[in-house]
Amino acid sequence: MRMNEPRSAADPGLRPLSARSVVLSLLLGVDPPGLPVRDLIRGVEPFDIADSTLRAALSRMVSAGDLRRADGVYRLSERLLERQRRQDEAVHPRTLDWDGMWETVVVTATGRGPAERAELRAELTGLRLAELREGVWLRPANLRRPWPESLTGLTERFTARPERPSRALAENLWPLRGWADTADLLLAHAARTARPADRFAAFAAVVRHLVTDPVLPGELLPARWPAPALRAVYTDYRAEMLAAL
Repeated sequence: MRMNEPRSAADPGLRPLSARSVVLSLLLGVDPPGLPVRDLIRGVEPFDIADSTLRAALSRMVSAGDLRRADGVYRLSERLLERQRRQDEAVHPRTLDWDGMWETVVVTATGRGPAERAELRAELTGLRLAELREGVWLRPANLRRPWPESLTGLTERFTARPERPSRALAENLWPLRGWADTADLLLAHAARTARPADRFAAFAAVVRHLVTDPVLPGELLPARWPAPALRAVYTDYRAEMLAAL
């Protein structure tokens, strides 16, 4: 199961903006993740979002459990705080020196319905594991990250050294050249985009792409890997947005 299929040059992963997506991205980009309404109004101005549209979106997001409101400050819910954590790890993953071992996870749970299986697959993919065959997930053991308690009792986890050369195994599990091509496309698009709404959409796509970076050891990657450049331009853009707020 490959983490991320390559996109075509005509589809860099951009999505249309909505008031909700802009608010979430603004809050996901600040620490702590909360802003008073006056700062949110100022933050959405470059995206041609009217005050009435923003306030209606905020009301819906509070009702849906996306946001909490207290003393005029809108904060992310616990569920979205977890999303912020994953986004931060995507931009600044914590790695270990790699000794050639692979992290291996075997799904041992049985009798689960389609929705539960899909949720488990999404969680394992979010941990940057890839599926070798049904129920067997692996990746190089070079990431420093907590193991979710939700997976206790559902999986067995251990490390192993595969007989197949690690580079060939990585190329089989992840579409590395396709990922790099999309990253190059996003870098070029972000560099030539000036209008605030277009830049916002471009860097939202950058974050979504970074979430799918397998963060492999350097010896398993193609010669020119654009992930560090993609992280650098997003870090600069985030600083720019924070300064504006």
